[in-house]
Amino acid sequence: MIVAIGAAAALTACAQKPAKENGFKYTVDQFADLKVMRYKIPGWESLTLKQKEYAYHLAEAAKYGRDITWDQYCAWNLPIRHMLENILENYKGDRNTDEYKAFEVYAKRVFFSNGVHHHYAEDKFVPTCSKEYFKSLMTAVGEENDSLLDFIFDAENLTQRRSTSKTGDIVELSAVNFYDGVNRQEVDAFYDKMRDPRDPEPISYGLNSKLVKDSDGTIHEEKWRIGGTYSAAIEKICEELEKAKAVAENDIQQRAITLLQEYYRTGDLRTWDAFNIEWVKDTLGTVDFINGFIEDYDDPLGRKATWEAEVHIKDSAASARTAILSANAQWFEDNSPVDPRFKKKTVKGISARVVNAIVLSGATYPATPIGINLPNADWIRKEHGSKSVTIANITHTYDFSAQESPKSILGEFAWDQAEIDAYKKYGNYADEVHTDLHECLGHASGQLLPGVSSTALGEYQSALEEARADLFGLYYTADPKMVELGIMPDAEAYKAEYSNYIRNGLFTQFTRVELGRTNTEAHMQNRKLIAEWCYEKGAADNVIEKKVRDGKTYFVVNDFEALRGLFAQLLAEIQRIKSEGDYAAGKALIETYAVNIDPELHKEVLERYAGLNLKPYGGFINPEIVPVVKNGEVVDYEVTFYDDFLKQQLDYGRKYRTL
Repeated sequence: MIVAIGAAAALTACAQKPAKENGFKYTVDQFADLKVMRYKIPGWESLTLKQKEYAYHLAEAAKYGRDITWDQYCAWNLPIRHMLENILENYKGDRNTDEYKAFEVYAKRVFFSNGVHHHYAEDKFVPTCSKEYFKSLMTAVGEENDSLLDFIFDAENLTQRRSTSKTGDIVELSAVNFYDGVNRQEVDAFYDKMRDPRDPEPISYGLNSKLVKDSDGTIHEEKWRIGGTYSAAIEKICEELEKAKAVAENDIQQRAITLLQEYYRTGDLRTWDAFNIEWVKDTLGTVDFINGFIEDYDDPLGRKATWEAEVHIKDSAASARTAILSANAQWFEDNSPVDPRFKKKTVKGISARVVNAIVLSGATYPATPIGINLPNADWIRKEHGSKSVTIANITHTYDFSAQESPKSILGEFAWDQAEIDAYKKYGNYADEVHTDLHECLGHASGQLLPGVSSTALGEYQSALEEARADLFGLYYTADPKMVELGIMPDAEAYKAEYSNYIRNGLFTQFTRVELGRTNTEAHMQNRKLIAEWCYEKGAADNVIEKKVRDGKTYFVVNDFEALRGLFAQLLAEIQRIKSEGDYAAGKALIETYAVNIDPELHKEVLERYAGLNLKPYGGFINPEIVPVVKNGEVVDYEVTFYDDFLKQQLDYGRKYRTL
């Protein structure tokens, strides 16, 4: 396909990070293993008043769904949050004691994770203050609930949000509020009866419902819709969507919102598909959003979707490189190193852009992805296309926040100064390009064979899909075509991303895992699978070398071209697994390469990381969009900034509580 003249020059400017503004502090709080940041909204002032109003109501719709995610993560979460809010707002005792400060850290952890399970590791955490002290706080504000107190302090009661047990029933053992009284076998049987393997437009059965067994043994779905479960929250979402629809930028946005409202009213998954098809068509609007029951990462069986929302505005200048990727999507598909049977003959409707977030909510808040590719239905991707975004102001905030710290992971874990210099020159940009390829083309690539279910890989689906998209991006980041298109600055730039990816996948990412635990989170499993598999398969040729200096371990890429070849081999195999629905082969890859962490390496990385005094996880507080009223009319929408994590949480609890 034709690439516009001048695009490469535009990309050269985009490769540089915007300058950090003096006086704006990005990091606002740090506690436990968490860092909380705030982000700016570049481009807000260039919006018209109508666009700002549209974005404002979409943002309000996003915030009104917050309670849904809390309840989905665990049925105990909302009662616990309401109790914590009561103590934080009304406790009159001494707030300067060590016990109170320990309670406050627990409260912050709960708010950060939207519940009592770690947002990333998914293990239950408990307060470090005493149970007796915690009870005294509850009593002081009129909270008398021993069952709630006992649950909070019992680490073995619903110990994982999404169970990864190898011996028990992962449905029965998971804390997520997606199932009641049913086991895995019953869930699979219930939905297998619904699925029609001949349907060219298969429904994502179970996506927006809880599966419940009655006292008489009958199993039925309870839909998340108006008039059903979560009705109060969904009604408020739809009210704000109605206000947004009135000031939408174009007819496509209006039609899409109308379909989303209808879906929320009926719970009809055909209507959800119709919404997604319409939503994909809107490639001209400046303001865009996601809103709904979307990702199935939190379900142990990969069927049910957690509620999430996000609103963003297009960064037109930075979107130049993603526009080039979209325009050349067919070339990338045709030249992918996978079996031709699994390639799309015609790539349709690929659109991608770089955006700046306005608000995060539900499963995207406070911790958020840096890139999104939707919709998830494979048949919609094939027949109608997909939209991808890279969230620039979030990635830039991570970078700016890191500059506020005197130490870095790179300085500790990179092998030599040449590796450090290469990353400083190319690393951040190459990583952004990898994210673009992952979201824009990786998830949208390939196709299922006829009759293969999108849930055929079960509990391994999420990690394998992320690995497939990551491998697609890694393979093409190094392709000469990327230099030809003007996206990569030269033929050496990709090496910084390769070195960083292997270092992280084999070693540094495990700063996020408690010593002795296995690796359970889907994205971390994806990275470990890729790095570990390539390390093993390239061992004979020393493609990746484990080096030790002064008692410290390093992983160094010796042969970048050979590593790219290994990425190609693994991409071809994972695409085959997905396209054929080969559960056994997918399971073998994950269980062999993605789960178990070398205990000595794990101990070492934790000790070295502790010396840096950094936090392994980051999340965000949202800017506040405030209507400016003069003479009874809204004349503008102003962006203001919180500087207190708990204050935003408590304000949201007062204003957006629906359940």
